[in-house]
Amino acid sequence: MAARVLRPLPRLKPFSRLQVILQHLRMSKHADSTAEVLLEKRGGAGIITLNRPKALNALNISMIQQIYPQIKTWEQDPETFLIIIKGTGGKAFCAGGDIRAITEAGKAGDRLAQDFFREEYMLNNAIGTCKKPYVALIDGITMGGGVGLSVHGHFRVATEKTLFAMPETAIGLFPDVGGGYFLPRLSGKVGYYLALTGFRLKGRDVLKAGIATHFVDSEQLPTLEKDLIALKSPSMENIADLLNAYHMKSKVDQEKFVLDEHMEKINSLFSANSMEEIVKKLKQDGSPFATKQLERGHDFYEGVRAVLIDKDQSPRWKPAALEDVSDEFVDDCFKPLGKNDLKL
Repeated sequence: MAARVLRPLPRLKPFSRLQVILQHLRMSKHADSTAEVLLEKRGGAGIITLNRPKALNALNISMIQQIYPQIKTWEQDPETFLIIIKGTGGKAFCAGGDIRAITEAGKAGDRLAQDFFREEYMLNNAIGTCKKPYVALIDGITMGGGVGLSVHGHFRVATEKTLFAMPETAIGLFPDVGGGYFLPRLSGKVGYYLALTGFRLKGRDVLKAGIATHFVDSEQLPTLEKDLIALKSPSMENIADLLNAYHMKSKVDQEKFVLDEHMEKINSLFSANSMEEIVKKLKQDGSPFATKQLERGHDFYEGVRAVLIDKDQSPRWKPAALEDVSDEFVDDCFKPLGKNDLKL
C-alpha cells in the first residue's frame, strides 16, 4: 500500500486556533439531542435551543453555565452576526427557573440557591448588553427565568401560543431577572399590575403590552428561522426588516388588548408609592376589578412549598400580613452584600 502524504495544515493565529478548537468541542458536546441545551452555529447565526421539554424547558444552573460563555464567545466572533434562542417541545419557550431544585438545595444548606441566582442575573446582563443582535422566539410558556432569557434582548417574537407572566409574588419572591427594570418601563402602570398580580398575558397581548417586539404565527417560525440564518452579514436593521415583514403578514385577528377596559383603573389604582397605599386604593375603589385584585394571593421556600411541592395553596408567610412588614424589614432586604455583591 502506498504511503499517504500528509500536507501540513496552514498555521492559524492563536485566537483563530482557539476558536476552531472551541467550536469542535462545542459541536461534539452538544450534538447529543438529549442535552439540556443545544448550542450550534448555522451560517452566521449562533443558535441556542433550550431542550428540557418535559420540564417545560425550565432553566437550571448547568444550562446557564453553558449559555453564558457561549454568548460571550459569539459576541467576540467576527463570523457570528446574530444569536437566536428558542425552546423545544411546542409547549414552552422557558417556564422559568428550576426553583424546586433551588428550594431543596437551599433548605439543605447547599450553595446552589445563591449560585443559581448570581449566575442567572449575570446571564440576564450579558443578554441585555450583547453587541450582537439577539432574537428570542418566545413560542409557548414564557415565565420568570424564561422572561429573563428573552426580554433584555433586541428582538422578542411572540406567537398565538405565547403565555407570559411574572408569577414570582405567588411564591414569596419579587419579580426578578430584571423585572424591576423592564416592568416599570411598560406603558402606564401595566408593569406594576403584572408584577404585583402575576397576571398572564397571551398571544398578541404580549406584543400590545410592550413585552414582545414582533408577533408571528407559530407555524411560520421554522421558515423565519431559516430566513434569519440565510441573511448575509446582517445589520440590526436587516434583521428588523425581516421580522417586520413576517409581523405584517400575521393571520391573527386584530383584537383589543385584554386589559384595555381596565387600563384607567390600573393606571389610577397602581400609581401609589407604596404597597400599603395601593391596597388602600383598591379597598376604597370597591369595584369588581379592584376586589378581584385584593383576592390574589415570607419566605421564598414557603411559597415554593405551598404552590409547587405540597400544592396546598396556603403559604404561611412571615410576616403574616402586609401591615406587619416594617420599613426596617424592607431596608434589610436591600442592604449591600459586601464582598458578595454581584459584579457584572
